Amino acid sequence: MALRRVTKMGEPVLRKKCKPVTKFDEKLGQLLDDMADTMYEADGVGLAAPQVGMLKRAVVIDIGEGLIELINPEIIETAGEQTDIEGCLSVDNINEPVTRPYFVKVKAQDRYGKEFELAGEELLARAFCHELDHLDGILFVDRIEK
Repeated sequence: MALRRVTKMGEPVLRKKCKPVTKFDEKLGQLLDDMADTMYEADGVGLAAPQVGMLKRAVVIDIGEGLIELINPEIIETAGEQTDIEGCLSVDNINEPVTRPYFVKVKAQDRYGKEFELAGEELLARAFCHELDHLDGILFVDRIEK
């Protein structure tokens, strides 16, 4: 189990756009394993690579149904709307309502480079959107209706 330090709001890495993953190697596997360990230790449901200081398009998610790893993910379909409270491991002491799609389908690669699609509703759809935002330097606080 290797835990990594979670970057916090105000650190520049969280506002940068991540680069696509091109090498599907042992180093990537170790990053994904460390991200999952860090997410579980912090009792989170998702973690993006910039949250551990890495500008790579990689996220891990577990809403209680098993670990999902997404490399170079893209949202390819959305439907509906939902509003619920969000928080973030990189943003301390802020939990606010955010409106997201009710349904989201993503296209991504696994840790070996194989492409796949995955769809989710409710919390999983929210997690997809929240974590993929991190890859483009967007935090959930940017989406809070003022």
